[in-house]
Amino acid sequence: MLGTDRSGEALEALGDANRRAIVELLGAGGRSVQQLADALPISRPAVSRHLRLLKHAGLVVEEPSGTRRIYRLHDEGVAAVQEYLTEVWGTAMARFRLAAENTTPVRPAK
Repeated sequence: MLGTDRSGEALEALGDANRRAIVELLGAGGRSVQQLADALPISRPAVSRHLRLLKHAGLVVEEPSGTRRIYRLHDEGVAAVQEYLTEVWGTAMARFRLAAENTTPVRPAK
């Protein structure tokens, strides 16, 4: 799992709508900065800045391809965020189940 600092960086990076859109686009496969910029309502330099933050957070990797760089989701980073959310959600669900099982249902008045 991502360390606390790293998972915090990843979740913080995903807090921006444009970065979430980039991650969603990269979910379909690798893309260049220009391809991402063409699909989004932001400039190419803005896409580059968002990619830099996503890369720093461990969510994307870049691969050289001729004169371009192709960005892809970093499987390990995405899996670590998923594991973190599953752990947090699992704990919340366990607490909810415990509360639900120990609560007497209220019956409507007739």
